[in-house]
Amino acid sequence: MSEHSAQHRPHVVDFTDATLALGERTLWQELTLSVHAGEFIAVLGPNGSGKTTLLRAILGQVPLTSGSLTLHGRLGYVPQQHADDSDSMALRGRDLVGFGVDGASWGIGWRGRRRRVRRVDAAIAEVGATAYADAPLGLLSGGEQQRLRIAQALTNDPGILLCDEPLSSLDLHNQRLVVDLLNARRRSRDTAILFVTHEINPVLPYVDRVLYLVDGRFRIGTVAEVMNSATLSELYGSHVEVAEVAGRLVVIGGDGDGDHHHHCDEQGIDL
Repeated sequence: MSEHSAQHRPHVVDFTDATLALGERTLWQELTLSVHAGEFIAVLGPNGSGKTTLLRAILGQVPLTSGSLTLHGRLGYVPQQHADDSDSMALRGRDLVGFGVDGASWGIGWRGRRRRVRRVDAAIAEVGATAYADAPLGLLSGGEQQRLRIAQALTNDPGILLCDEPLSSLDLHNQRLVVDLLNARRRSRDTAILFVTHEINPVLPYVDRVLYLVDGRFRIGTVAEVMNSATLSELYGSHVEVAEVAGRLVVIGGDGDGDHHHHCDEQGIDL
């Protein structure tokens, strides 16, 4: 999405001069950010920089210290896939999706149940999970479980999806499947995506802008504007090297103290 086209799309979330501090620690301050319909924003930064807390603020779980936050429309939330999430054998896939409609409450009338079933079935079909929706959650793969979590987030037809490291614990194949699902939803329904991640490479082809958080500071811009040596070095306050290798971004902290949480591995880089 070009900057020009984004400016003419409605906003789904607006931060204005927003600051959030936990105790004596300021996670980010004076953040002004408008998320537009259909926009894909990757939220990056080292551990403890406030990436997940940003989503929690939008969800209303953490109040801002100052400034304002305005929502325009419904939210959908896609959590991390944890390796130990497969323990549940009593819960079926469609039960998990149904929590997106009514939480853990089952005290609804017949008409309400019929509407609930239709919404759950539609969301399951949208993510291509109909074939295993009635299977116990504990028998499903990590990728299948994460499809169902996306379906859960879609049951209320959200205008924005808040994704908290949804690729965690997934192999590369399932990472691609999850990203493709999210992008398909964005394209078909103009749903915005705010995507917290430690690894930008799986979503690099889809990202419109990057929000990078470090030690109370931030930068917002296109991938080219933010993910470069000059910008990240200024943000971290020490030399950071950014290179493109075989179409993948590699980011290396130049001081070697490990505090930047940037390192190369066989799957790319930890951001």
